[in-house]
Amino acid sequence: MELREYWAILRRRWWLPVALAVLVGVLSLLQLQPWQPAAPSYTASLRMLVGVLPAAEQDVTAYDPRYYAWLTSEYLVDDFTEVVRSQLFAAHVSARLQAQNITVPPGVIQASAATGKLHRIITLSFTWGDAAQLEAIARAAAEELAQNTPFYFQQLGTENAGVTLIDGPTIGVVGGGVREQVELPLRVLLALLVGVGLVFLMHYLDNAVRTERDLEASGIRVLGTIPKKR
Repeated sequence: MELREYWAILRRRWWLPVALAVLVGVLSLLQLQPWQPAAPSYTASLRMLVGVLPAAEQDVTAYDPRYYAWLTSEYLVDDFTEVVRSQLFAAHVSARLQAQNITVPPGVIQASAATGKLHRIITLSFTWGDAAQLEAIARAAAEELAQNTPFYFQQLGTENAGVTLIDGPTIGVVGGGVREQVELPLRVLLALLVGVGLVFLMHYLDNAVRTERDLEASGIRVLGTIPKKR
């Protein structure tokens, strides 16, 4: 099929992709409301050092307690990320905030927490819509970890485990994502492509005779044509 035939098919039902794109564009505008300023979002990040003190009163000729303390700290870091994302930790942080007359459900704290690790240094971050409450959440999380570290890691027998806050919490504004900028034009473009696909589907299902080729494909011999009146 030549390009001119494709163009003829599209020109015959051009209104379908255009109408679909306009409809999707209008509905998307009503839903997304890009003219409204987006609600600000803030992020708080803090860094903590996880460590274990060497075991005292041990025979240092059998093993090096400093090495095993360092090795245990590495294992604690691996468990740390799971502890921070747990419902138990979120409930304890929520209780600390409740004592400050700040009500934040544990599920919200659990969903907003994210962690990263580098050796024995843990990066903990939270995202929230209120800067003051966000700082309170971050500080409550840091205090919970620093004061109750042995409770969370008691299964390892690490009574001497400790968490030290070394940076933060640092509050920053989260900028608008790329998705917010391209979502509306992408919706319109996809609607236009779907409309083009529907045009070709309708042409495939259409058994009307419009050209000589349509007649010849049906096994009918063309004797002559009458040109259109111009």
